Amino acid sequence: MAMGTLTMNVAQLAEAVYLGILGTEALAAMGFAFPLTITLFAFAGGIGSGASSVIARAKGAGEHEQAALLITHAQILSVVFGLTLAIVGFTYAREIVSALGAKDLVLQLTVEYLRVYMIGVPLFMLSIVGSTLLRATGNAASPGIVMTVGSVIQIAFGPLLIFGLLGFPELGIAGAAWAYVISRLASVVLYAMLLIKDGLMNWSLSGIGKSWLSIMHVGGPAIASGLVMPVSMMVITRLLSNHGHEVVAAYNVASRVETMAHMILWSCSSSAEPFIGQNWGARQYDRVRRALFLCHSFCLVWGVFTFVFMVTFGTFLVSLIDDNPIVVSTAETFFLIIPLSIGFMGMMQVANASFNARGMPKPALVISILRGVVIGIPLAIAGDLLWGYTGIFIATALTNIALGTMAWWWNKRSVESQALGVSDMALQT
Repeated sequence: MAMGTLTMNVAQLAEAVYLGILGTEALAAMGFAFPLTITLFAFAGGIGSGASSVIARAKGAGEHEQAALLITHAQILSVVFGLTLAIVGFTYAREIVSALGAKDLVLQLTVEYLRVYMIGVPLFMLSIVGSTLLRATGNAASPGIVMTVGSVIQIAFGPLLIFGLLGFPELGIAGAAWAYVISRLASVVLYAMLLIKDGLMNWSLSGIGKSWLSIMHVGGPAIASGLVMPVSMMVITRLLSNHGHEVVAAYNVASRVETMAHMILWSCSSSAEPFIGQNWGARQYDRVRRALFLCHSFCLVWGVFTFVFMVTFGTFLVSLIDDNPIVVSTAETFFLIIPLSIGFMGMMQVANASFNARGMPKPALVISILRGVVIGIPLAIAGDLLWGYTGIFIATALTNIALGTMAWWWNKRSVESQALGVSDMALQT
């Protein structure tokens, strides 16, 4: 999973490098598009979490036919969501981006990118959910390999379609979106082959409504939880736009560099989710406790490593993409502040994965709302008023630290309480 997520982020970073050649406006356009693309990830991740929770617990309890049925129904659900989101995003791209503060050429470039990107949304949904389904059944290696293949395809096709190399049409920023669509198509084909090859599909619509309800019991709150982050990012992007499109461009590039480190923690939490679900279904509570201890320890150690690396090399990496002095200066400030909180952000993700895996989506939703809306946005607005974009970065870091600590404590208490309650019931029986 680490290999897969790293290559995905290398692909995103490569995309930023290609667009940096086009100019700062193209990078700023990507910055305005980012909250919308993260919104789509929230839907895919939510459906994936819901499906992973019920499938992993079914596999852990030995209900293999039910798990296969759920896998089929989850993919149909992801296509329905994907088509709906694609139509809405394509139709209202200009209005949404305008509301975020994009203007003139940056607005035009952002809309041009998003309208192509939306064509690939159903494929994106299928590929993300497909990755989650394979992990939920215990197939941990294949999703990372498929993600790597898709990322390599995106990196290869990006310059060909952006700059018109080797006889391909010169599409500019739209070429970056087309490269992404092609990579998602390749990923979907590979995931389908793996699911069919391993006999993990049950070609039946019987009980699809019941399956969708089971998936959305966790998936619905997980989607809502995931949507909090894009809403928060939209507000932050709007605040940053008041300081100029160079600051938005810097935030976009620095976030992509930082996301490479953050995705290692996402690999940790996304791998822990089916592991916890299967062992919880099999009532192996000691393994769940041990997994959580290892995940939390890794998050904190990785956070320290990331901070040292970003402070040392982050600004240099950004300067390779865009050497605009304002962009480089803003990125330097970003790397001095945000990476301090990465370990705590990872702990929060692990806690949310644990809650979802055990069929308890509400705590994860509460944590996300607190982080993104109740605490995060007011602090960001206050920080902007006091210290400008530096204050926004400080507010983000403080929110991550506070909510990461709270999520760790809440999840720990919940695991002990629920495990003790199930054990007591077993003894009484």
